[in-house]
Amino acid sequence: MDSATARERALDAAEELFYGRGIQSVGMDDIRGASGVSLKRLYQLFPAKEQLVVAYLERRDVRWRGRLAAHVERHPDPEERILAVFDWLESWFGEDGFRGCAWINSYGELGARSAPVASQVRAHKGAFREYLAALVADAGLPGTVAGQLFLLAEGAMVTAGITESTAPAREAREAARVLVRGADR
Repeated sequence: MDSATARERALDAAEELFYGRGIQSVGMDDIRGASGVSLKRLYQLFPAKEQLVVAYLERRDVRWRGRLAAHVERHPDPEERILAVFDWLESWFGEDGFRGCAWINSYGELGARSAPVASQVRAHKGAFREYLAALVADAGLPGTVAGQLFLLAEGAMVTAGITESTAPAREAREAARVLVRGADR
């Protein structure tokens, strides 16, 4: 097995196990068993578990933001694009195996002890906030609305993860609708 294949298998296993069970409850031997990549090869690819966690979060970030953007871009109206973020969140919250936000979960487990994990979480959240800011600018809304939308979305993510419900996305969407419609232009 070449390095690229071994890396992808390791990351696939890490994503399934870290997201499903939590980072601290999963050892490198669990990753080995789920991926079929030898422990020696795993440590050649990722000399420390922390490096595997960061790589998992980086890869997930690209896919997560790509899926969100693909959904939002299907809506031509700038205000509807903002609300589409919350529609996509509702869909994501309803997926089998949804366990909340991987970055919030990772920060909760490791953020206080792992600067690289905390940095990756901050990068993801910063990119999401910037994405919302771009949507707000396209709609001609004041820049402050982006931060408010960000907090609505983040609160929905946390609440959905805890309650195992899609309702927080609908509630946040309604709050976002009121915010967008009432914003000064």
